[in-house]
Parts: sequence; C-alpha cells; structure tokens
Amino acid sequence: MCVGVCAPLVGAQSPSRTVTTPRADSLRISRAEAVAMAMANNPQLEIARQQTNQLRAARVVARAIPDPEVSASLDNQSGLFRSGSGGEKNLAAGISIPFPNKLRLQNKVATGDVRSADALYLALKSQLAAQAAQAYDSLLLALRHRSDVALSKQLSEDFLKRTQARFNAGMVPRLDVMKARVDVAQATNDLIASDRDISNAQAALDRLMGQPLGLPVLPTDSLGVPADLNTLDDLELLALSSRAELASISAQRRGAGAATSLARGFWLPDLTLGVSRDVSPGTPPAAFSTGLAFPLPLMFWQHTRGEIAQSQYRERELAATERDLRAAIGEDVRTAYATADAALRQARYIRDELLPAAQEAYRSVNAAYQIGGTSALEVIEARRTLLDAQAQLTAALAAANTSRSDLERAVGAPLTATTSPGTNAK
Repeated sequence: MCVGVCAPLVGAQSPSRTVTTPRADSLRISRAEAVAMAMANNPQLEIARQQTNQLRAARVVARAIPDPEVSASLDNQSGLFRSGSGGEKNLAAGISIPFPNKLRLQNKVATGDVRSADALYLALKSQLAAQAAQAYDSLLLALRHRSDVALSKQLSEDFLKRTQARFNAGMVPRLDVMKARVDVAQATNDLIASDRDISNAQAALDRLMGQPLGLPVLPTDSLGVPADLNTLDDLELLALSSRAELASISAQRRGAGAATSLARGFWLPDLTLGVSRDVSPGTPPAAFSTGLAFPLPLMFWQHTRGEIAQSQYRERELAATERDLRAAIGEDVRTAYATADAALRQARYIRDELLPAAQEAYRSVNAAYQIGGTSALEVIEARRTLLDAQAQLTAALAAANTSRSDLERAVGAPLTATTSPGTNAK
C-alpha cells in the first residue's frame, strides 16, 4: 500500500511546505504583516500623499489676501533718474481686497479638491492592500506548488528504483524503466520551473512592500479555504457607503458647485485701496491723495457664456460621472462576488470530492502493481492524476483567497465586518 507516500498529499489546509532552508536575511511575515508593510513603505502612497499636500498648499493660495504694494516714483524730472528741484517725488501704498464671498467660495473649491484627493488616497490604499494580499497568495501558491513538485520527483525516483529492481529480476519489460525515467526527468524540469515562479513571486511582493528586490520572503500563513461570503445585497450596500471613489466624486461635485457660484459673482467688486504722498520740494508737508477702484463688468454675456457655462457643464459632467460610478461599483462588486463564490465552491469540491477520489485510485493502482496486476504506465498515470488533483486544489485555494481579497477591494471594507459568526469553512 502507498499510505506512507500518499500522506503528504492529503492535507487540504496544511501549511505551505517548502524544501528551501531559511536564510539569515529572510523576511518571515504573515499576510497581514505584508499588507501593513505595503501600506507603510510603498512609494505609490508617498506619491499620492505629496500630491494631496500640493492641493493643501493650493488651498492656502486660494484663500490668501494679496500682499500690499508700495511704490515710489520720480515725475517731471529733467533726465532719467535725475532728481531736480522742479521735479516731483511720490510715495504710494495700496492693497487689493477681494470681495469676502469670493474668498469663501475659492476656499470651498480648493477644499473640494483636497477632500477628493484624500478619498482617492484611501482608494489607492485599498487597491494596494488587495495587491499585496494577492501577491502574498501568489507566493504561497508558488511555494506549495514547488513542494508538490518536489514530492512528485521523490515519488518518481522511488518508483524508478522499484521498476529497475523488477526489471533486473525479469518481471517487467525495459519499456517500463524508460517510462519511469521520463517521469523523473519531467518532475525535475517542473522543479526548475517552480524555482523561477518563486523568485518572480518574491520580487513582486518585495516591490509592493517597498523592500529591496531579491529579499527572500518566507510566508508564515498558509493557503486555506476562506470563510463563507455574506449576501450580495449586503455587500453592495456596504460598497456604496464605503468606496472612497464615491466620496471623491461627492467632494468634486461640492467644489464644482462652489466654482459655479464663484463664477456667477463676477459682478461683485474687488476693491483696490490706495494712498499716496507727494514729497516734492516746495509742496506742503501733508499733501496726500487717496483712491478707490473696482471693475465694471459691462460685458456680462462673456461671463454667462464663458466661465459660468463652463462651470455648469462641469457640474453636469460630475453628476453623470457619479451615476456611472455607482453602476460601475455595483458591477465590480457583482463580478468580484461571482468570482469569489465560484472559487470558494471549487476549492471545497476539489478538497472534498476530487482529491479523495484521486488518492483512492492511486492507492488501488499502486497496490495492484506491487503484485503484478497492472503496468508501470497505469501507475504513472494514476500518480499524475493524483498530483494534478493536488495542483488543482492548490490553485483553487490560491484563487479563493485572491478573489476574496479582490472582493474586499471592490467593497471597500474588510469582509470580516459583514461575515456572520460560525460560517467558517470546515
């Protein structure tokens, strides 16, 4: 019987197996720790933070009162820069004061931009968290696949030894030995390919976590069957209240409304106050002059057809964008839910139905081969079927966890907040 050699293939939720020895500089982390490192070190988030800071600085500019101006002039001079006794010397100071409501509206427009950027920053964090979790699961998949391939190579080598011994005893033809050797060569080739997959998965995870590329990462979590999903209706409602993109478009609409109000206030005067003093020789020591200036917008149709119309069109654009975004979020949640639900059901089916059947078939064929009741080709095929079922389970577990991370991204909130107690998969 093959109970001894089949046992490592049975566990559907066993920890990831790897034949590599941990290096001193290896990074041992869990899935949650990988996500936290991505949130702390990924440069994309730093880019978004600095872009938001730029908008905060622009808000300060938008609500700032212009600086006063001071000027000095030499008038009626006999030559350039010549201060004669018959010339005039003037000193002046002035300040432009925007209409108070304009400052308020300019601040509201700029605040809308800042809040929109803050919301998009949260959306980027959600996307990067999902990417980090998926990269972590991809590494788990690569490590577990390598472990399966290494076990397959070991079983192939053991089978080759037994077949060679039976050939030497004259019990099987040479063809069986050749088939066993080909099987060993195939397993060796698969093992080389699995090393490449592990290296690529580690590099992808290193980049997302902001770590040096090439740093070995050893996951401490394992691939298991995720918990049950909540109802689609609950997840859709949660997405409409949690997705940061909706908060961003809402902030943009408020800012656009303020921009329209600001454009409609074109007729409100921006006051320019100034005072000057003539300090020319022979003039009274207190010869002052004052002034007040403000624009007179006679060409009002240029404003109504220009910046006012442009701002109104922007409001309508954002309103249509929000409607489309709500529909897109609903579609995103439904698509991610269907993928996660199918992956969860596939993982359970392979674990509970397909893999046990493949294990039993391999046990039966291997036992028959021991007493000469079947050929080497049947044993090899049965083992390949078993290993294929194990690979399908590994891929299904990775897909179930990856699709769950994508569903969390689509919802914009952790699914644990909507999962009922006692619904964990067995």
